Amino acid sequence: MFNNHLMADIIFIVGSPGHTQTIPAHKYVLATGSSVFYAMFYGGLAENNRDIEVPDVEPAAFLALLRYMYCDEVLLEADTVLATLYVAKKYIVPHLARACVSYLETSLTAKNACLLLSQSRLFEEPDLMQRCWEVIDAQAEMALRSEGFVDIDFNTLESVISRETLNCKEIHVWDATLRWASAECMRQDIEMKPTNQRKLLGKALYLIRLSAMSLEEFANSAAQSGILTQQETIDAFLYFTASNKPQFSFPTRPRQGLKTQICHRFQSCAYRSNQWRYRGRCDSIQFCVDKRIFVVGFGLYGSSSGAAEYSVRIELKRLGCVLSENSTKFFSDGSSSTFHVYFENPIQIEPETFYTASAILDGGELSYFGQDGMSETTVGSVNFTFQCSSESTNGTGVQGGQIPELIFYGPPSED
Repeated sequence: MFNNHLMADIIFIVGSPGHTQTIPAHKYVLATGSSVFYAMFYGGLAENNRDIEVPDVEPAAFLALLRYMYCDEVLLEADTVLATLYVAKKYIVPHLARACVSYLETSLTAKNACLLLSQSRLFEEPDLMQRCWEVIDAQAEMALRSEGFVDIDFNTLESVISRETLNCKEIHVWDATLRWASAECMRQDIEMKPTNQRKLLGKALYLIRLSAMSLEEFANSAAQSGILTQQETIDAFLYFTASNKPQFSFPTRPRQGLKTQICHRFQSCAYRSNQWRYRGRCDSIQFCVDKRIFVVGFGLYGSSSGAAEYSVRIELKRLGCVLSENSTKFFSDGSSSTFHVYFENPIQIEPETFYTASAILDGGELSYFGQDGMSETTVGSVNFTFQCSSESTNGTGVQGGQIPELIFYGPPSED
């Protein structure tokens, strides 16, 4: 009977004017699945109109609602899931709403996190909001540069740029805020010029921490943008350079950012003559976590025969697909300490899936190596599982070898 005119006793005209779709339905089926529909059809203020206009709902989302109510099937698609969440909330169908939120959580990335934050605030979904904040904090630069950032509402803009734990340079916050102001000029059909951008930003402008930029960044961007008044620009330059600093209208304390956590997978390290050598071969290990984290980089062992410089290429894969790689250098002082190398941006790691961490080093051949490796370990509230990788051609495995540390952002440690 789903979307079937046979015995239908109600007709919905769904969609905005000019883009409507006629959808037949049956009052009894809808009333048993939604208290809102029950009140519409059988309540004290029920009307007997056969045709009901629903201009605020997309037809595809309304059909998704009816499919669930008729067939007990949840069919969600990326393009319509937000609209489906809206209609599930509108007609109080909680199971479908939870399914939409779960879908959004699993598809959450830096590219859509800001827009989903804006929507989750509108829909009053605190769990989804928290997931969005985790992504925005850890991958702030990518989130602020995303296309969707310019489409967020003003209150969400304020909450993002005031965030203490944003993990990026302040210049990226400035650039993103100006992009939002330019887009808002277009939405309000007013001329895109600095005075209008500043007017639209209002008090939100004073959430940006100009003094956290470098002098060069400020001089080449904010100082020449036309957004700041002449006095604000002078005060900023004096704040950067003068020992007697002026009163400043902008926050002067840098953001705290996020604190990295480290997963140590070996219980000890050692070195033996001719035991472990780097020859440009791959050291690799697979790992899995039970909560979403963001890998920042790896800790690596260095030379066991005096100071040495290394070239290293680090890589992170999932199901054979390279998620991120970086070629860099680090200096080993000859101690058994680990040396940290980083990816350009944090990489989102989903739970219950194995990822492959790899490193190829060139430099001093003889190196320290880890031993007494653990197949499972816990850092804070995150459980890590390790297994050997078929890509490892230099001897690294669960019990011993290289890549002793995974550096990551994750849920706060439970101290």
